[in-house]
Amino acid sequence: MGYTITEKILLAHTNLQNIVPGQLINARVDIALGNDITAPIAIKEFRKAGGRKVFDKDKVVLVLDHFTPNKDINSAMQCKFVREFAREQNITHFYEGGNVGVEHALLPEAGIVLPGDLVIGADSHTCTYGGLGAFATGVGSTDLAAAMLTGELWFKVPQSMKFIISGSLQKWVSGKDLILNIIGRIGVDGALYKAMEFAGETIDNLDRLSMANMAIEAGAKNGIFPPDEITREYVEQRAKRKYTFYSSDKDAVYSEVIEIDAGKIEPQVAFPHLPSNVKSISQAGNVRIDQSLIGSCTNGRIEDLRIAARILKGRKAAAAVRLIVVPATPAIYRQALQEGLLETFMDAGAIISPPSCGACLGGHMGILAEGERAIATTNRNFVGRMGHPKSEVYLASPAICAASAVLGRIVSPAELA
Repeated sequence: MGYTITEKILLAHTNLQNIVPGQLINARVDIALGNDITAPIAIKEFRKAGGRKVFDKDKVVLVLDHFTPNKDINSAMQCKFVREFAREQNITHFYEGGNVGVEHALLPEAGIVLPGDLVIGADSHTCTYGGLGAFATGVGSTDLAAAMLTGELWFKVPQSMKFIISGSLQKWVSGKDLILNIIGRIGVDGALYKAMEFAGETIDNLDRLSMANMAIEAGAKNGIFPPDEITREYVEQRAKRKYTFYSSDKDAVYSEVIEIDAGKIEPQVAFPHLPSNVKSISQAGNVRIDQSLIGSCTNGRIEDLRIAARILKGRKAAAAVRLIVVPATPAIYRQALQEGLLETFMDAGAIISPPSCGACLGGHMGILAEGERAIATTNRNFVGRMGHPKSEVYLASPAICAASAVLGRIVSPAELA
């Protein structure tokens, strides 16, 4: 019996000869990630366990991206606590201030995460790195503490689901639309503690990091794409260490195989208050919005900003809409500046934020008031996710968010004259 790509990566990080789904294993960790919300708890637990030195200063990554620039005294104290630990431990990959980016955009961009890696992070969207062919999953802060101390962590080997995607994409349809459609099909627990493996001819044209990012919204342990020449082109210029391409065996066993004709999928919108409450744009109706957010670890990369700028060029956001654009890293911000994208956004009336997770999680830089609605390129739309419990969040692609900002209601770019 063959192995899936997820099983191969897990096996390669153990001393075992074989593994099977459901088996509990200890595995070596390549990268252990924490941020300004989750790392303080992990550091305290690390100390309680008697930790004095992290297992490898090059493999523990600390990114202060959620409440920075510090929004209040509590967030400032959290960041100070992590900063002092990073200095004490001489952490190689510590990011704050002018070099901080949204962690799940920053780590691939910086070549910190590579194909074949086993990555854990005290943030649920750590699964993003599956877009590069890594096994990556979110964990709790106490698990992060254990990994920081020992360089290992226990896992239950997940079953794998395979999604075979074929067909030509309709105009304005992206990977964000595909993953929303999939979550709508299977539900928020449709892949509970499973690996979501994506394959098929269409994945060459999809934003893989965005799709892997939202695997957790279907309850998955991880999302993963088989690395290929597109992956190699991306990582070759960034990698500072060796990496390994894994692929699933032809006789690998899956709990389910789902075939998807991407050509039949319109742009998608997830309505409140679940990422699975998905409708095609043609079924969205007349939903007025107060805010449009373009950014986050899901859709804040340069490709996303280019799409949004293409739609906003020569147009203005509706007077009643607050348009917020968040480049996910300083490098993306700089590139957007050089390409004239930021000028396009400013001409459209947008607020341009420094790289931050603040608006996405309802922390700062874009909080919703009671009764307000936002359309966002983010990944969650739970009750109160971006502010008041009686606000609403709709999830969509950068194209839909840009067009909706212009007309003040949820629309496809096709509706713009």
